[in-house]
Amino acid sequence: MRVLVTMGTLKTDAAVMDRLPSLGLICCYGTGYEGVDLEEAFKRGIMVTHSPAANAPAVADHAMALLLATSRRVGMADRFVRDGLWSGHSAARMPLVRGLTGRRIGVFGFGAIGRRIAARAAAFEAEVAYHNRSHKPDAPYAFHETLESLAEWADVLMVAARADTGNRHRVGRDVMKALGPDGIVVNIARGSIIDQEAMIELLRSGDLGGAGLDVFEHEPTVPDALRAIPHAVLTPHIGGGTHEAHEAMQSLVAANITAFLAGNPVRTPVPEIA
Repeated sequence: MRVLVTMGTLKTDAAVMDRLPSLGLICCYGTGYEGVDLEEAFKRGIMVTHSPAANAPAVADHAMALLLATSRRVGMADRFVRDGLWSGHSAARMPLVRGLTGRRIGVFGFGAIGRRIAARAAAFEAEVAYHNRSHKPDAPYAFHETLESLAEWADVLMVAARADTGNRHRVGRDVMKALGPDGIVVNIARGSIIDQEAMIELLRSGDLGGAGLDVFEHEPTVPDALRAIPHAVLTPHIGGGTHEAHEAMQSLVAANITAFLAGNPVRTPVPEIA
């Protein structure tokens, strides 16, 4: 087998490569490639590709859906109606909440997805800033040198950073607590970036106002304690789950494979480790 099509969340290590001695291309379906042992692949002369930006519009849409569902307590309101609790003209239908207009929304990770989240958030008349490994001079938003600074400024943190061994639990207790009791964290990146246990504790204590999560630390396992929190909106890793996103990813995977087999440069190579 010369080509392996896989997912970035799946382990593709030396043991897998040993079983495929003719392997020349590892093609990741989706933007992530954290499960691939890049050092081992490049040492063996194996090309690695991924599908950056192909699903970015869909994931950014879902990030905003999670933010709206969390901030406006959509799940709680839905249950309120379904449980027959809405009667007459009761003033106690649901508690008042903060809207998005004028909200400070920080975006952690400013790649294809993060940029689109920022643009969508700005369209809701929110203030937007970001933290990234590097400043993007073309971005019309304030840049924060550190994630801690961004969290101190923001009351919503949208996590869109690429997962790797260096940013495991990067969104830790102090970062989330800085968002405040009305703060919200939304994660459409990878579950490993957030300290999940600390997040649960902060949500339960009221030190964090809400969470919108499409990814979890040990998928598909979601802790009972997290599922029991009413102000957490949980979805099963469906950020890229649109027809358009999958058509775009499939086209890019096919283009990379076609180019590789023809001996031409692939379209979206994962950069080699420096």
